[in-house]
Amino acid sequence: MVGLKPSEVPPTTAVKFLGAGAAACFADLLTFPLDTAKVRLQIQGENQAARSAQYRGVLGTILTMVRTEGPRSPYKGLVAGLQRQMSFASVRIGLYDSVKQFYTPKGSDRDITTRILAGCTTGAMAVTCAQPTDVVKIRFQASVHAGPGSNRKYSGTMDAYRTIAREEGVRGLWKGTLPNITRNAIINCAEMVTYDIIKEKLLNYHLLTDNFPCHFVSAFGAGFCATVVASPVDVVKTRYMNSPPGQYRSPFDCMLKMVTQEGPTAFYKGFTPSFLRLGAWNVVMFVTYEQLKRALMKIQMLRESPF
Repeated sequence: MVGLKPSEVPPTTAVKFLGAGAAACFADLLTFPLDTAKVRLQIQGENQAARSAQYRGVLGTILTMVRTEGPRSPYKGLVAGLQRQMSFASVRIGLYDSVKQFYTPKGSDRDITTRILAGCTTGAMAVTCAQPTDVVKIRFQASVHAGPGSNRKYSGTMDAYRTIAREEGVRGLWKGTLPNITRNAIINCAEMVTYDIIKEKLLNYHLLTDNFPCHFVSAFGAGFCATVVASPVDVVKTRYMNSPPGQYRSPFDCMLKMVTQEGPTAFYKGFTPSFLRLGAWNVVMFVTYEQLKRALMKIQMLRESPF
C-alpha cells in the first residue's frame, strides 16, 4: 500500500471542492511550462508575432523561449493559471461526484450516460466561473517579449483584466466562451469518465488496490483520452482567445480559416506538449487529489472526535 489509506467515511462535497482546487494548483505549478509550449505551438504561423520565433517540438520551444525571453518566460501567466484552477478545477472535479449522484435515478447503477452528463455539466459550470482567468492566462502565454526593451502589453495579472475590459469591453474577458465550454465539456468527460471507469474496473477485477498505482494508471489513461478528443477544440479556443478584435468573426470562422490556410493537421498543432501536459497534469492532480481527500477527512474526523 502506498500513501494514506481510504477513509471509512466518504469525503464531503466541501473536502472534494477544496481538495480538487489545491491538487490542480499543485499540478499546474509542475506542468505549466508544457502548457505554455503548447500555446506557442498552437498559435505558430497565425500572425507576425508568432512568426518571429520558430518553435520545434516541446523542448525546443521551451529552450527557445528561455534563450530569447528569459528563464521566467515558460511561467508567463502562472498567476492567472492558478486563479483559473482554484475556480475551475474545484467545480469541474470537486462537484463531479455530487452531480453524478444528482443524475442517477434512485435504485439504479451509474451508467456511462450518467457519467457523461455529469462531466458535461460540471465542465460547463466551471467555464462560466473561470473564463476571464483563462483569457488572461493565454494572453500572457502567447505574448512574445524579446528582451527588457520590448513593449509589454500588460504590467501584471490584475492590469491585464483591467486593460482587456477597458479596450475590448467586458465581453473581451469572456471571449471564446463557446469553444471553451465545448472544449472543457469534452475534456471533463474524457478525463473524469475515463478515470472513473478505469479506476472502477481495476478495483472490481482486483487488479490493483485503491492507492497510488491504481490512481496513476487511471490518471494516465484519462490524460491520453482527453488529449486525443479535445485537441482540435483546444487549438481553435487558443487561437480565438489570443486573436485581436476583428481577426475572426467567430470561433467557427477561426476554424474555417485554419482549415483553408493550414490544412486539417493544424487542429493537432501542439499535440505532443498537450499530451505531455495533460498526461502529467492528470497524474499529479488525481494522485494528489486522492491523497488530499483522505488527509482532509482524517483531519476532520480527528477534530470531531470527542477523545
